[in-house]
Amino acid sequence: MRIGVDLGGTKTEAVVLDKDGSIRARTRRPTPADQGYEAILDNVVEMVHELEVEHGIGARIGVGTPGSLSQRTGRLKNSNTTSLNDRPIKTDLESRLDRQIRIDNDANCFALSEAVDGAGRGHRVVFGIIMGTGVGGGIVIEHRVLNGRNRIAGEWGHNVLDPNGPPCYCGKRGCIETFLSGPGLARDYAAQGDQTGVDAKRIVRRAEKGEPEAIAAMDRFIGRFGLALSMVVNILDPDIIVLGGGLSNIDRLYTDGRDHLAQAVFNDDFTTPLVRNVHGDSAGVLGAACLWPDDM
Repeated sequence: MRIGVDLGGTKTEAVVLDKDGSIRARTRRPTPADQGYEAILDNVVEMVHELEVEHGIGARIGVGTPGSLSQRTGRLKNSNTTSLNDRPIKTDLESRLDRQIRIDNDANCFALSEAVDGAGRGHRVVFGIIMGTGVGGGIVIEHRVLNGRNRIAGEWGHNVLDPNGPPCYCGKRGCIETFLSGPGLARDYAAQGDQTGVDAKRIVRRAEKGEPEAIAAMDRFIGRFGLALSMVVNILDPDIIVLGGGLSNIDRLYTDGRDHLAQAVFNDDFTTPLVRNVHGDSAGVLGAACLWPDDM
């Protein structure tokens, strides 16, 4: 049996998977982020123990969380749940659970879930994208996550698209995330139309209703999407690209966005499918469980 845990900033979800990948049980709790690191770990351990007792199993545990483990220190970095940063979350959870666990970035877990039995099923090389509050990505080859030597494989959101662009929390300027995230779209719209406090969903709706400023913002967004993603295609040339996150619901990404991508890639023919995810909000927790392959 495998248990996957999706450790998010506001909620923690866990599932039990049978050997064939079917869901036996699912549970969800608020993440006690305001209570600090120890409370977050206690919450995860309690959820795992309750599932194991209820179902009479001892399971392999996979955890997905924003951020990634530092190759140098083994501690978590770049998590938006700030109390987890610079903490040895993997070794601490292993100590409390008395077993080895696997832990990975939430975007990698998303990509893995979609590669195993989601939109990328049957494809050898899958590039999974999360576009929402931030921009992340994961590379899966033959149902295995590619982390890379520095554990940053797939982090296309922090390639610089425009060195004169907005400042990014990572310390650079003009990262892809500053343009293709929800806050990035809202910032661009506000700067051009002098309308603050309008989020990405409202901008999309305004564009659909014909507002010129919103249409212009969406045109820029779609053009940047194609250009940014062409960098990935030119280097990785994946068999399929799967989009996730709140902004993956923008219909134009799969039409105009794909056209811009096709024009920007280094080839005269572009056949790579660009598709929506299948698992939705469940992709992260399912992918965490799949960090342990079913043949182990």
